[in-house]
Amino acid sequence: MGAQEEGLPGKPCFLAQQPRLCLRLSPFFVTCAAYFLLWIPQDQPSWVGALIKCLPVLCLAGSLQAAHRGTGHCVLLQGALLCSAVGDACLIWPDAFLSGVAAFTVAHLLYLWAFGLTPLRPGLLLSVALVSMPYYGLLLLHLPASVVPALAVYSLVLGAMLWRGLASGGSVRGGALLFTLSDMVLAWDTFVQPLPHARLVVMITYYAAQLLITLSAFQSPRPKTH
Repeated sequence: MGAQEEGLPGKPCFLAQQPRLCLRLSPFFVTCAAYFLLWIPQDQPSWVGALIKCLPVLCLAGSLQAAHRGTGHCVLLQGALLCSAVGDACLIWPDAFLSGVAAFTVAHLLYLWAFGLTPLRPGLLLSVALVSMPYYGLLLLHLPASVVPALAVYSLVLGAMLWRGLASGGSVRGGALLFTLSDMVLAWDTFVQPLPHARLVVMITYYAAQLLITLSAFQSPRPKTH
């Protein structure tokens, strides 16, 4: 069996498909540009605003129809992206905040499933815990009591997703880091104190995170280490 059939790293097939991949991802880039150009005000929630916010992620879900990774892996990523889109829409309306948190919790659980447990790398889990626990401990002090249970569960699931993303390597590693950064900035801006340009930072890192995770479906799987 040749290297191309085995999916070994370093072969040129992914690079050779770059122009075609860029074409498949062009709807994502166009809808991202539309979102930032229109920049619909946060204080006027509407279904139009929700649609424009969700379109980039929905375009990524659609692009996975052409991915060459295993069908199960792509289905899990598509499910996570669709749940993320639901979360995006819910977070536009303050009354639907907990619904948005639930949708993103399911999205991260699907990402966890897609990333798998090999290589395990438990040391990374310890590093994630040591970095995230002080932050979330401080954040919990500023949360309304009604949202503490939901956000505590979400924080644990997000931390687990970050661990598995870092262990997976490749574009998933960057995506998991950016997703976590986006959520941390959003939470701090929402519950602790307003941050300058917070919404811009949150959305840029969020869309970039979803893109990087999606790109993993177009890369050949690396051999697993034991």
